Amino acid sequence: MENIFSLANCLWFAIGSLMQQSCDFLPKAVSTRMVAGMWWFFTLIMISSYTANLAAFLTVERMDSPIESAEDLAKQTKIKYGALKGGSTAAFFRDSNFSTYQRMWSFMESARPTVFTSSNKEGEERVMRGKGSYAYLMESTTIEYVVERNCDLTQVGGMLDSKGYGIAMPPNSPYRTAISGAVLKLQEEGKLHILKTKWWKEKRGGGSCRDETSKSSSTANELGLANVGGVFVVLMGGMGVACVIAVCEFVWKSRKVAVDERASLCSEMASELRSALKCPSGTGSGGNPGSTRDGAGSPYLHYGFSTKSQLH
Repeated sequence: MENIFSLANCLWFAIGSLMQQSCDFLPKAVSTRMVAGMWWFFTLIMISSYTANLAAFLTVERMDSPIESAEDLAKQTKIKYGALKGGSTAAFFRDSNFSTYQRMWSFMESARPTVFTSSNKEGEERVMRGKGSYAYLMESTTIEYVVERNCDLTQVGGMLDSKGYGIAMPPNSPYRTAISGAVLKLQEEGKLHILKTKWWKEKRGGGSCRDETSKSSSTANELGLANVGGVFVVLMGGMGVACVIAVCEFVWKSRKVAVDERASLCSEMASELRSALKCPSGTGSGGNPGSTRDGAGSPYLHYGFSTKSQLH
C-alpha cells in the first residue's frame, strides 16, 4: 500500500492546516485522524487569538498629539497657546533671547482674543473647553500637581527653563544661614522628594489618574503563555491519546495478521515495526515475502506472468 504521508507531504499538510487551507490528502487511521484533529484545533485557537488581539491593538484609541515640544508649538498657528498674565512663565518668554521663544512671545502678544489668563485655574478650564485647540504654559511643578488630579489634562514636552524657589528674608537676617542649611539637609536626605511625592501623588486626590492610565494602556496586551497555555495542553493531551490509539491499533492489526497467517504475535509485531522503520515506498510492510496487505492488513498474493513473442 502506498504511503502518502512522506516527510514533504506531512510538512505540506501541517502548513496547509496552519494557513486554514484544505489539502488533497487526508489521514484515514483513527490515530492519525486524532493527531490531525488536535492540530486543526490548535491552529484554529492560535490564529483566532492572534487575529482578535491584532484587531484590538489596531482599534485602540490612542491620543495622537501633534505637539511634542515648544518648537512644535512655534512652527504652527492652529493651536493657540498662552500663559498667566504677569507671571513668571510669561516673563520668561518676554525676556528670552532664544529665537523660538521670541517668536512664541510675539505670537502670544498679537493673538486676538488674548491668550493670557488671570489665573492658572482659568487656563485649565480654557484648555478643556478648547478640546485640543489651546495649550497653557506654566511651571512644571504646578502642571504635575494638576495632571495627577485632572485626567482630562496631560503634560507635553519637557521643561523650557529651570528655576529655584527660595524663602524671602530681610537683608542680613540671622536666620538665613540656619534655614539654608536646614533646606540643604532635607534635600540631601531625600525628605523633600518624599514630601513632594506625598502631597503631589498621594494626598488630596493625587494618583487618581494613574489607575485610568493603566486601564487604558492594558486594552491591547501581547499574548503570553498564560493566555494560550491551555491550547498547548490540549494539543499535547491529544497527541498522547493519539499515541495510545496508535499502539492499540498496531497491536490489534498485528494480532489479526498473525492469526490469519498462523504466525506468532511477537514475530509479526517485530516484522511490522522493522518495515515501518525502513519506510518502504509504494508497498506495504510486514508479512511474508511475495505478499502485501491492504488497508485492513489482509494479505494477497501477486502472481507473475511471462510472455514471449516471436516473429516468424
